[in-house]
This record gives sequence, structure tokens and C-alpha cells, in this order.
Amino acid sequence: MQFELKSKDAQSKARAGVITTDHGTIETPIFMPVGTVGTVKGVHQTELKDEINPDIILGNTYHLYLRPQTKILEQAGGLHKFMNWDRNILTDSGGYQVYSLSGRRKIKEEGVKFKSHIDGSYHTFTPENVMEIQRSIGADIIMAFDECTPYPCDYNYAKRSMHMTHRWLTRCINHLEKVPFKYDYSQTFFPIVQGSTYKDLRKQSAEYIASVGAEGNAIGGLSVGEPAEEMYEMTEVVTAILPEDKPRYLMGVGTPINILENIALGIDMFDCVMPTRNARNGMLFTAHGTINIKNKKWENDFSAIDEMGTTFVDTMYSKAYLRHLFASKELLGKQIASIHNLGFYLWLTREARKHILAGDFTEWKNRMVKQMDKRL
Repeated sequence: MQFELKSKDAQSKARAGVITTDHGTIETPIFMPVGTVGTVKGVHQTELKDEINPDIILGNTYHLYLRPQTKILEQAGGLHKFMNWDRNILTDSGGYQVYSLSGRRKIKEEGVKFKSHIDGSYHTFTPENVMEIQRSIGADIIMAFDECTPYPCDYNYAKRSMHMTHRWLTRCINHLEKVPFKYDYSQTFFPIVQGSTYKDLRKQSAEYIASVGAEGNAIGGLSVGEPAEEMYEMTEVVTAILPEDKPRYLMGVGTPINILENIALGIDMFDCVMPTRNARNGMLFTAHGTINIKNKKWENDFSAIDEMGTTFVDTMYSKAYLRHLFASKELLGKQIASIHNLGFYLWLTREARKHILAGDFTEWKNRMVKQMDKRL
């Protein structure tokens, strides 16, 4: 993998860059649609490619390991071939999923024993086998196995957890050296900064992660319920330490406003289930604010879903029609809303990139944050 910085904003830490892997280029800043089990929920690959048009999407180690299982993915020739996606894929290591299973798992130095949410069977994730699983899945960018701490989190717990994440990282790196690539392209490994919402721990973790010298770095354990201001504060501490010449990935973030504010703090890559999850509940994000399409006020509004939209659904269907689909519990409503929201998130990060290159990002960002912070 290569990363080239193209431009930096004079009034913030925002940057525009290009990541190059064996599956093509990724222009940053970028939002990565979440395709947890090898599908971006409710969206065909043709719509994903032609309309939403992301350079990279996300898969999840925990979910793919349980279903369809690594042996099926290996027989298919990896996740790219299994789901017929010829662009980049990143896989999260499953640390976050294990964290969210709090009642179904035991964390020890060796690894995590957990109960499948599908059939209750027991499994163990260790730094070593998670690296092997990610080799089998075959994503272009693979993540270290870490422990994601909850919020709020006791200082001593956060500290112990962070040190264990660092020890696990060493095990990941050592094991990766012994496990060759499975397919005819290479994989890039990103470690993850932890430390909850404690500045000194975040600083310590960022320094440790930077010292590893990986090709890119991630920030985990944010967007887990902490106030946005704390998220920004921790991001700022970490981006000041992580190397400038490597991409920085803020995991699981967030709202359109969160994304713009974190771009201004020097983040290059984002992922979040919010655009699709909120879409399935009738919430649409637009440049002028959010729409709850289930509200009665849209019942006879025959204007386009989003006049300035970037995908075909935005001008093909009216708000009244989309509201009707939700009221009728038609699956098409959720699909339309998902395509719209993902299209909007990709438009937003691409627009941010344009403004970084043009030199007026901060002014544009401040205007957009005000505009988007409304309920329509």
C-alpha cells in the first residue's frame, strides 16, 4: 500500500490524499460503507458501484467467520470474489463486536472466548487466529485485534485494557509474518489506538502505535456513547502524534457533522452503520438537515427526495412516495433511503476533499455544519 498527501488545509489539520493498493486507488478523505456480512444492507453491488461509487467498503471478521465461515470464503477465492466486488475492502478484526457482546464473552490475556449470537456455540478469538481469519477473508486492509472499552470506563480498566491491546498488537505482527497472503494480492495491516477518553492514555497509546511503523493507523474506542466534544478532544490528541505520512482511520464514526469535524482534525478514513441503519428507520441526511420521512408533513410533498442528490433515487422518487412506502412497510422504502444516505455520505467526503484541494475547506465546513444541524 502507498499513501500520498496531495494537499493540506491552511486553517485546520484537514488533508487530501491518495491510498493505492492492489485493488485500486482510494481518494481521501473517504467514507467506507459498512458491508458487515459481505453486503451493504439493502443495496445491490451495481447500485453500490455505479451510484454510491465508494473506492472501498468494509467487511467484518466476527460476522464473516461465523457466516458463511472462512472455508467457504477460501473456496470462493476470498471475499472480493464471493461478493463480486473488485474494489478495495477493509475488515475490522471483530474487537468491537466482541465488546458489544458483553454478556456473552470472557476476555483473558490469551484472547476472547465468546458465544455466537447465531446458535450459542462457543468460539475463541486470539490475536493469532484473527490474523489467520483475515488472511482467509482477503481484505486489502486488515485490522489488529484489540479490546474496545465501553463508555464510561474506569481509568484503571482503560489502562489495563490499553496495555493488553498493545501486547495483542505485538502478537498480531509476529504471527502475520508467519502467515503468507492467501490470494494474488497483498494485504496492509493497521494497528488501533485505544485509551478511552483519557488524554494521557490516548497519548501513550498513540505513541506506542506510531512506534510500530505500520503503513496506516486506526483510532478505536470512540463513538461508543461519549459526548461529541470528548471524541474530538481525543482525536486531536491522537492525530498530533500519529505520523503525517500515513493514513488515519477513525473507526465507527459517525454523523455527517462528526465526519466533517474529524476531517478538520486530520482524519482520512471513516466507517459507520449510521447511514444505512438510520435509513431503515426513515431518517434521511441531506446538505440542509435531516428528514424524518415518516412524518405526516411529507404525505403530500411531491417534490424530489433530494433535488441536489447524487444518486438516481434522489430525483426519481418523491418524498410523498417514499413516505407511503414506509407507511406501507414496503422493503423498497428502506432500499431507497439507504441508497440516498450512502450517496450523501460519499458526496460529503468528496466535497470536503474538493474544498481541501481548493484551499477553502474550513469556511465551507463551518457553513455545512450549521446547515446540516437542522431537522427539516
